[in-house]
Amino acid sequence: MSHEPAAAVHAQTEAQPSATRSALFTPNAWQWGSMVLLSAGICVVAILLGTHKIPLGNAAIVLMPVLWAVLLGAVIGVQKVRPMTGHSRAVSSVLLDVSIVMFLAALGVSVGPALSQLTDLGPAVLLQEVGHIFGTVIIALPVAVALGMGRMAIGATWAIDRESYLAYALQRFGVKSPEYRGVFSVWLLGSVFGAVFISLLAGLLGGLGIFDPRALALGLGLGSGSMMLGGVAALSIIYPEQAGEIMALAALSNLVTNLVGFYAGVFLSMPMAQRLYTFWKRLFRRDDEGRRVGADGQPVKIAKRSEAASAVDTNAVTVDPEVRMKPSTWIIAFGASIVVGFLLNALGTGVAGANEALGILVLGVLTAVAFLLSKLVRSVPPSVWVLALATFVTAPFMPTAGLVTGLTEHLDALFVGLASIALLGMNLGRDVKALKSLNWKVVIVAMLTFTASFVGAAALAQFVIHV
Repeated sequence: MSHEPAAAVHAQTEAQPSATRSALFTPNAWQWGSMVLLSAGICVVAILLGTHKIPLGNAAIVLMPVLWAVLLGAVIGVQKVRPMTGHSRAVSSVLLDVSIVMFLAALGVSVGPALSQLTDLGPAVLLQEVGHIFGTVIIALPVAVALGMGRMAIGATWAIDRESYLAYALQRFGVKSPEYRGVFSVWLLGSVFGAVFISLLAGLLGGLGIFDPRALALGLGLGSGSMMLGGVAALSIIYPEQAGEIMALAALSNLVTNLVGFYAGVFLSMPMAQRLYTFWKRLFRRDDEGRRVGADGQPVKIAKRSEAASAVDTNAVTVDPEVRMKPSTWIIAFGASIVVGFLLNALGTGVAGANEALGILVLGVLTAVAFLLSKLVRSVPPSVWVLALATFVTAPFMPTAGLVTGLTEHLDALFVGLASIALLGMNLGRDVKALKSLNWKVVIVAMLTFTASFVGAAALAQFVIHV
């Protein structure tokens, strides 16, 4: 989840011969400075543009700093006047990895103090995971099969396909398999457009008033930090009086998703998707390449395009160089993320004192510890560690709770983590070629997969909350 998009690109390169893997390099001062200043500048403009709501009947589209940041970052990332180089994108990916985990740390410190208030929602927190897992398979899979995606439908709809799912599909099915191409296509779309899509969807559903805002917050535990950030921002604007609770519930839900969601996906939703795929394939009379077949099981006509053309061409993915991660590299990345997070929070909240400076340092320490723990236990990513750590040190039964909560009470996670969204947009230039190779069918299925996961989880949480 947290390594968007660097981790999945790394997974992609793992399948390539060693001669074609990304070259390692040490960034110079200009590369560091330009990426830090550019991402910070984008965020400053995004904050100054502010928040605007466009009514759509009872619903509303919410235009907010998170949306401005990713759009402005994308413009910078794809422009051709002074295009970003692969080295610059590699530096931005390192900054992205650190800043998105720091955002999760800022969210995590809001979970601990709220634990006593969340006890009644325990069943809802757990049950929403069922919606994340099976909503995609039940709703999106038959559509994907009907559209003729063939076996790629399994990969595209068994989950929302974040980094851990991508790595699993690579190992389980292989880089040339239709299942992997389906997973990779949805991952790519989610990495580029997921935050924007979920923020708009959360704004629309929140404005309708059909769902309890707590249920929508629980639905945002999608396993993606950027998607959660977008959704939390939209709901916090629509329900400002419940902003703290929304952030806490979304973070808690995301922690549960990261802890159990992957294993539930592997052992439950994947087998279910494979079995239901066979059923839908027979019902819609499609073969494994997505072609229509007659009663004799033979293709009715030869498809003009192979099933590979229905998903992203993985060979179209640009593989950037990789930053050589030395101690000095980590120090620069953490230092830049801490300073930028502090300044953006000051601009967004209007509060910038010694408490806030110490608070952002606490978040930096929690982030650093999370990265160290992920090195020791490689199966658990920093995103999971940091949410657990931040929740633990602020839990009411911990002696550190009062101190950490006091230092971080004026830190707004949406501003602390805003730079990660700008950096995400700036990396779009790397993915433009791959995005152009996507078929419209994959785009529809990906959007349906994200929607089904979010709405399915929110609906189950809504049921439990009001039962």
